[in-house]
Amino acid sequence: MEYNYHTPVMLQPCIDGLNIKSDGVYVDVTFGGGGHSKEILKHLGPEGRLIAFDQDPDAQSNIPADERFIFIDQNFGFLKNNLRLKGFKQVDGILADLGVSSHQFDVPERGFSIRFNADLDMRMDPNGTLTAAEVLNTYSEDKLHKLFGIYGEVKNAKSLARVIVTARLEKPFTDIDNFKISISDYIPKGKENKYLAQVFQALRIEVNAEIKVLEDFLQQAADVLKPGGHLVVMSYHSLEDRPVKNFMAKGKFQGEVEKDFFGNQQKPFNVITRKAIIASEEEIAKNNRARSAKLRIAEKI
Repeated sequence: MEYNYHTPVMLQPCIDGLNIKSDGVYVDVTFGGGGHSKEILKHLGPEGRLIAFDQDPDAQSNIPADERFIFIDQNFGFLKNNLRLKGFKQVDGILADLGVSSHQFDVPERGFSIRFNADLDMRMDPNGTLTAAEVLNTYSEDKLHKLFGIYGEVKNAKSLARVIVTARLEKPFTDIDNFKISISDYIPKGKENKYLAQVFQALRIEVNAEIKVLEDFLQQAADVLKPGGHLVVMSYHSLEDRPVKNFMAKGKFQGEVEKDFFGNQQKPFNVITRKAIIASEEEIAKNNRARSAKLRIAEKI
């Protein structure tokens, strides 16, 4: 199992956050290169179990030969049903390391990276039907404007949407280079990489329905965690961090905490990390991906 597939960010704080019992059942919902999973297994005794989820076929080459390990090739938005199918109603801890793995960025044909030319794909699950090309070629101007504004926090989202809708009349978008050329006049000079990263982030989130999947996952995590079990979530941008923070604090994504007739708060978690944990300067120097990571931990009530 190679860490060069994807160096795990904040490995020790994640492991500490799970508060692992040697005979417990734990879930790593973003297996990827298996860095976090490998470390969890070191803390489990013969009775312990680790269940890992990943919908990316490339991740399967990292599966460890360990009888305590169960792999589920599914999106973690289907957490609860898949755990039930494997005979687990409740678990002791859940870890989620959100976002795209470095490996996915480094494989040109996946279409995640602005560094290479490739088809406009961006599907984390190769069996998914929606691609980035389809979003760019079929979404209305208004829908594209909202998409880039909300998911990419792109400053000129409205004019970007207009130029995409105009350019595709002449020639549909098929590959990354042709898309970058079409929008080049709208990219702020000197900020090309940052701007394109925001545009690509918006497309990736849409193609993979990442925010909806995250919200579904958080609600199911509250159902399957045992009282006292820990939920450990690492996110890489505010669009992911906000729902995580709100759900851990309030049990919902918007509005205030529900209260019962007696005024007691009705929420599934107690927050352990009042402020998100961030990576050390030393780690950021070694692994640039850690720069934007925020780690939050909550305990099931």
